[in-house]
Amino acid sequence: MKQRVRAVLITPQHTMLTIKRIRHGTPAYWVLPGGGVQDSDESLEAALHREVWEEIVGHAEITGLLHTMESNSEQQFFYLAHIATWNFNERSGPEFSQSDRGEYLLEEIPLTPEGLNGIDLKPQEVTDRIHQAIAEGRLTRGPSTVPGRSTHRHRRRG
Repeated sequence: MKQRVRAVLITPQHTMLTIKRIRHGTPAYWVLPGGGVQDSDESLEAALHREVWEEIVGHAEITGLLHTMESNSEQQFFYLAHIATWNFNERSGPEFSQSDRGEYLLEEIPLTPEGLNGIDLKPQEVTDRIHQAIAEGRLTRGPSTVPGRSTHRHRRRG
């Protein structure tokens, strides 16, 4: 069974890093950073650290598991994590070099109900869990105080 890991990456500004996907013939949508677990990954958390590094050249401070989803062929693990710095221009994941996969844009989204409602974050089940975590006060600021850094193709919403 294929396994995937993704993270709700909370910045010091209490925003969430998302990746906006733009594909020809499909309305834009957003996903959380992450990807497939590889045989060489020692653990799910190690896979998440590798994916965050490949996609945004950042280091995630994982604070816990938010949600899991399972289908006949795939398990997905969604973690909560804090991140202080990142650089989307230095990304190295294989998907970024394949032009037929569309565009990937890093965006900061306010970690509020209004911020979440302003985008089409997939999958919806995880969006619902994030709303629930916000309502329960589980998404608090971490110890990081260094502002996030990025360069072009990064947009802050809200």
